[in-house]
Amino acid sequence: MTALTLSTAAAPGLRADAIVIGVAKGSGPKAAGPVVAPGAEAVDKAYDGKLAGVLETLGASGAEGEVTKLPAPAGFKAPLVVAVGLGAAPEKDAEYDGEALRKAAGVAARALAGSKKAAFALPLGDAGDIGAVAEGVLLGAYSFDAYKDNGKNVQAKKNGKAPLAEAALLGGKPRDKEHKAAIERATAVVEELNRARDLINTPPNDLTPESFAAIATAAGKEHGIKVQVLDEKALTKGGYGGILGVGSGSAAAPRLVKLSYTHSKADKHLALVGKGITYDSGGISLKPAGHNETMKCDMSGAAAVFAAVVAAARLGLQVNITGWLALAENMPSGSAVRPGDVLRMYSGKTVEVLNTDAEGRLVLADALWAASQEKPDAIVDVATLTGAMVLALGNRTFGVMGNDDAFRSAIVEAAEEVGEASWPMPLPEHLRKGMDSPTADIANMGERMGGGLVAGLFLREFVGEGITWAHLDIAGPAFNEGGPFGYTPKGGTGSAVRTLVRLAELTAAGDLG
Repeated sequence: MTALTLSTAAAPGLRADAIVIGVAKGSGPKAAGPVVAPGAEAVDKAYDGKLAGVLETLGASGAEGEVTKLPAPAGFKAPLVVAVGLGAAPEKDAEYDGEALRKAAGVAARALAGSKKAAFALPLGDAGDIGAVAEGVLLGAYSFDAYKDNGKNVQAKKNGKAPLAEAALLGGKPRDKEHKAAIERATAVVEELNRARDLINTPPNDLTPESFAAIATAAGKEHGIKVQVLDEKALTKGGYGGILGVGSGSAAAPRLVKLSYTHSKADKHLALVGKGITYDSGGISLKPAGHNETMKCDMSGAAAVFAAVVAAARLGLQVNITGWLALAENMPSGSAVRPGDVLRMYSGKTVEVLNTDAEGRLVLADALWAASQEKPDAIVDVATLTGAMVLALGNRTFGVMGNDDAFRSAIVEAAEEVGEASWPMPLPEHLRKGMDSPTADIANMGERMGGGLVAGLFLREFVGEGITWAHLDIAGPAFNEGGPFGYTPKGGTGSAVRTLVRLAELTAAGDLG
């Protein structure tokens, strides 16, 4: 991963491959062109104060995601200046938004792939800005090359570029405790988020429930997290009918992984539950052609939970966190669960399976009930659960449901704080009736309209009484099938990791009640 440093050096004398500066969109009749952002004063001075005009001549407007490259002025040790768009300039005396800085840093880092060192002269008002730029650089420089033979394949070697090796944040103070802490936090969170991205991008023939569990076990040993893995025998003995049912059609047996991070001074317990379908064919209710190709990403919720627990441990947060990874592969075979089958869940409730492609809620139901037995202060589950949520909110926003409006709002606010788009969604009681079954306690399907909300209502049935709970449906933003944007790459995104970490921090600080 890209190495981060803090530097008080002046841009002209710094040896680097490029100097990154920010440029914003001006407003008003007298400032309609690009505006050079704070942090780039030395660069602007070297252009005799005419840098904005030069950039405008080159077609720059300051729009978000825009990159303009130009030769560095005489006297600079770096040969290149990279101007990256920040979007609309803030009002007078206002500071740039952290998410704008994060996105700009990510765009610049990606544009500088193949470079050894870049100096980032972006607006840095405080430690929060340093953290945002650091996160943006580390997120934007991400690449997944595990399956590209760059050492032997001549064409891959020719086309491939290594991620930016080093980024120096100009204006950051190496001896300032807050500045150093911001870099350390960004590094810990993004390293784990990028590990989640790696897991999501790993082909399903290499990432099975068993191998995922092994990766979690190894990480637990490294970071002082207790890991318990329930294999198929333990799941059968325990009566985990949902996880076993979903995994029954696959040669790769299911697993339930419990990650326990504890702090000696913690007085709050947060449980995180992740859907971990390592591949989702739809089972007997087979997905149509064109819908299978990206289904390796159906374990994104479990990857997010895994990453968040490890990040919390690395940060030493004063909160107890239990992560539950409900892992299975959903495949059609002679042993697969069928539409019409009835499963007895870990809670004792029976579920009539009307559609085997509504499998995520089945594995989550068992994990939610297991989490509930420990009586945590709150449970949050994360899942690529429904296409209905994508239809409702698009590809970049996840939905948040829950049994407590204040807690749901706190999660939405935490997501906004870290730069993840979310939206509060209701759980209308009238939709519950659609899941009534003449055969079992509940069916795994209800009304077609409002399907994302129906799934949330199903999950609520398996949360212990009196426990605060929220459900994050990340089906839209978990996997980016389009081109990269901001600090978001093509493929696995690591959606919800930063929200979960922030939620853990707020819980540790006692700011969630």
